[in-house]
Amino acid sequence: MTVIDAMIGDVRERAGNLWALTVGDGIRPERRTPHVVVGVGEHRTLLRFADDGARAAARVAGGTPVLLVPPIAAPATCYDLSEEYSMVRHFADTGRVPYVVDFGEIGFRDRRMGLEDFVLDIIPQAIARTVTDFYGADGAGDVDLVAWSLGGTLSFLTAGAVRRRIRSVTAVATPLDYMSLWGYPLAIAANRPTGGVLPSAVIGLAGGIPAPAVQLAYRATSWQRELKKPWFILQNLGETEKLARMEVINRFQRTFPGYPGRLTQQLWERLIYRGQLAAGLVRLDGVDVDLRSIDVPIQLFGSHRDALCTWRAARHGVDLFEGSPRVQFETIESSHLGLIAGPDAVERTWPAIDAFLDSLAPVGDPAAG
Repeated sequence: MTVIDAMIGDVRERAGNLWALTVGDGIRPERRTPHVVVGVGEHRTLLRFADDGARAAARVAGGTPVLLVPPIAAPATCYDLSEEYSMVRHFADTGRVPYVVDFGEIGFRDRRMGLEDFVLDIIPQAIARTVTDFYGADGAGDVDLVAWSLGGTLSFLTAGAVRRRIRSVTAVATPLDYMSLWGYPLAIAANRPTGGVLPSAVIGLAGGIPAPAVQLAYRATSWQRELKKPWFILQNLGETEKLARMEVINRFQRTFPGYPGRLTQQLWERLIYRGQLAAGLVRLDGVDVDLRSIDVPIQLFGSHRDALCTWRAARHGVDLFEGSPRVQFETIESSHLGLIAGPDAVERTWPAIDAFLDSLAPVGDPAAG
């Protein structure tokens, strides 16, 4: 190939990428890992990312299924972001059988949904469906819960309330002490004179936090990246792989759902303003959930580079989960999303989860924990 041929090829690649990002269909089409729909329902679709043969092999080998719980205001695709950064693909490739509960889109019509709907109904049903699908209708066994961000909060509340069919809980970048998050102490102090009712009233009138506001807030946490994006594109028009990775994140951000009104009020009033999450005793309607009594092994991840969950907020769980036979904390320096889907996740987070799960004995085994 001559120098002129190389220059012409480079110009074509740059022009093609510019066209794809502006008026075309994108650098690359979205690709999802093949999966099986195990159960359907409003805000509770359960997906299995392994075929029947892989499931049977894992069961014969004595494996334990992994149920991934997404955050409230992030799509379940966070665990299947791209072919390169797919946690479910990694689990399947390493012999595990991963399941994901998909909460779907959440809008104004869901404003009356609260923590109870997820903690006492949706996630326990997903656990039961996973157990039945993996072990068989007459089988018995447990699941490993793996979650990111607020998905970890939901998983811990479920483990504290349900207390069955859970072998372990892994939470990546889950804030467990809101007083250790930037801005929250100031917000709590500012609302002391009114008893914290003003934010709840605003949330109630709005019916929650709409999806566009959630998407904008997430982008604001990485405002430097957003400001530099046009220059990044111009600098890398000839770098198709870099632009494809950027496109994956952009698509992901555009699919963030909203927060339901009642749940958002509970997050503010109970978990944040009253500090019930950090104290370990969360009062839900009809049940008090004692996180300090969770008696299964727990793995936590934190980062000093995370703009949404500080290292201290994640590490608070080491002291909080006093009933657990083992609380393992991992420090991996990456962004909030990068901890589960990115180069740092591939190199460090996923192998650390593998090692933790491999180290666990079956529940009921004297060597467990």
